[in-house]
Amino acid sequence: MSLMRPLLNRWLRMTERPHLERGISVPRLRASFERKARLFFFAPRGTRQRRDALDAVPVLWVNEDLPGPLILYFHGGAYVMGSADTHRAMVAWLSRAARSPACLVDYRLAPDHPFPAALEDALTAYRAVMAHPAGVVLGGDSAGGGLALTLLGEIRRQELRQPLGTFALSPLTDMTFSGDSVTRNAESDVVLPVSRTHETALLYVPQDVDRRDPQVSPLWAEFTGAGPVWLSAGDTEVLLDDTRRMAVRLRDQGVTVHEDIARDLPHVWPIFHNILPEARITLRRIGRWINSLSPTAGDS
Repeated sequence: MSLMRPLLNRWLRMTERPHLERGISVPRLRASFERKARLFFFAPRGTRQRRDALDAVPVLWVNEDLPGPLILYFHGGAYVMGSADTHRAMVAWLSRAARSPACLVDYRLAPDHPFPAALEDALTAYRAVMAHPAGVVLGGDSAGGGLALTLLGEIRRQELRQPLGTFALSPLTDMTFSGDSVTRNAESDVVLPVSRTHETALLYVPQDVDRRDPQVSPLWAEFTGAGPVWLSAGDTEVLLDDTRRMAVRLRDQGVTVHEDIARDLPHVWPIFHNILPEARITLRRIGRWINSLSPTAGDS
């Protein structure tokens, strides 16, 4: 482990977690996230970006002329904040590592647009790019990682062309928050405060919607026939069991899973690529994994 890891954890515990615990308004949360991303996260030199829309869903293309599989990426932010802008630097580093183009989806956010708006936008974006000649890889982090896995389940249910693979960083897969790690790691998680989980979830999932619905919580989706899945989480995260249980469910359905449980790294640590060596290592590993995917895996 690097010397930067404990320093970053200490800084996040002193700044980011109290910030999220205070329960400030959604507009202020969004503005804060955007501001921090501009200050701390930088894409590699020479990164090419272009705004666009896929059937009216706003997207940001990154390095779209590269030859590899298309990375269709869904940002995190508890379904209420975050954007292509907050995550474009991290995805640009991954794009370079994989030599693959990327498309970041600016799906609609709650509470203005609650469930199923995010999934509808994800499906629209996927339908628009699923015939990409080099294939498509789904990806996301936190809520966006959950959205990528939910989309994978919907692709199977609707019998659409399968992506080559899917990766999810610290994904939110269970909107009931029933994993043991939610309480076991309540103190050790340096980013996510357990006190706000159900309150934030209500902004996205209306009370009359079953949170075990596979379109809400991919932990209960069907994935038989899906391509390989990469899952990662830190062992001190409250969402650790969202990854561990997701890996078990996928394997039980015959899906090949790479499960990366990292020691004492924060929620979605690859986003700290500018300062954290482990973040850069993880992005390079995912890049190699993307390169290893069979170009015929999405033909089913």
